[in-house]
Amino acid sequence: MELKNLAVSALTEHRKAAVLLGGAAAALLGLGLGYKYLRRPEKALRVGVVSQLLVHPLKSGKAVHVALAECQKFGLKFGELQDRHWLVVTEEGRMITGRQQPRLVLVSLSCQGGQVCLNGPNMEEVKFPFEQPQNRVINCRVFSLDIQGRDCGDEASRWLTSYFGTDKPLRLVHFEHQMKARKSSEIEPLFPKHEEVAYSDLGPVMLLSEASVKDLSSKLDKPVTVERFRPNIVISDCKAFDEDSWEEIQIGSVRLQRVMSCGRCIFTTVDPETGVISRKEPLDTLKSYRLCDPSEKHIYKADPLFGQVHTVKKTGVLQVGDVVYKITR
Repeated sequence: MELKNLAVSALTEHRKAAVLLGGAAAALLGLGLGYKYLRRPEKALRVGVVSQLLVHPLKSGKAVHVALAECQKFGLKFGELQDRHWLVVTEEGRMITGRQQPRLVLVSLSCQGGQVCLNGPNMEEVKFPFEQPQNRVINCRVFSLDIQGRDCGDEASRWLTSYFGTDKPLRLVHFEHQMKARKSSEIEPLFPKHEEVAYSDLGPVMLLSEASVKDLSSKLDKPVTVERFRPNIVISDCKAFDEDSWEEIQIGSVRLQRVMSCGRCIFTTVDPETGVISRKEPLDTLKSYRLCDPSEKHIYKADPLFGQVHTVKKTGVLQVGDVVYKITR
């Protein structure tokens, strides 16, 4: 009798094990099929070519055209020049942009041999060391968010104050990698929580097509150039506003993710060649045909849309002439 019970018990355990193994196999098969479905192969569709790369080291300052640039999490970098990493502020740390001082668009900032150089119309060039660790760190405010900047010294301050002819001194600050950055999601909730920027308005990379600028110019009495809109990447060989539909793109080894359109403001009415603000065009014309869908008014309000803001999913090097691919799955 005992032998029979042992046999029955063994058979029962065998059946249980078979059921468990069968269930595990089915689960693994399900996971495999689910993974295969979720990880469908990517498709890369050629949509354009990089025609220009622009770095704006000084916020609202003159653009630097480059043939290649590193595309980092904080934006484009060329040598020691990193996009929107220098900022003009008051002594209290309040930012100054081309909205308040239109002639700021004529100021160029460059780096040579460990020296930073400032140049502007009717001004002698001023140079100061790129690294000045002994200088104080200023607490600044950029679009209502706190951020720091290393003061670039009294020579730069005197140069800027003289150039703008202001009663109160202006300072130049530089964002350093160890400083606390601004969270893009605190500016606009559409951004992922981990995304950060230095002195950029919203995100690290702004992309625009030549065709979109040409389309706008065709509606104006006086044509405009891409420099007026301060993009980082300019695309050719595509139709006007094609860039609005590129949710994810690959350029060389760089992968970019679109977050939102770029809402345009009064700054677009500053002529990058003269530093004169009209407060009219091309903003008025953009408002006539580039307003957002009513369902997105809580995001863009009355700002017309021109260009696309991207985050950097994968860093790398960009070059003029690189093919741009739209990624789909």
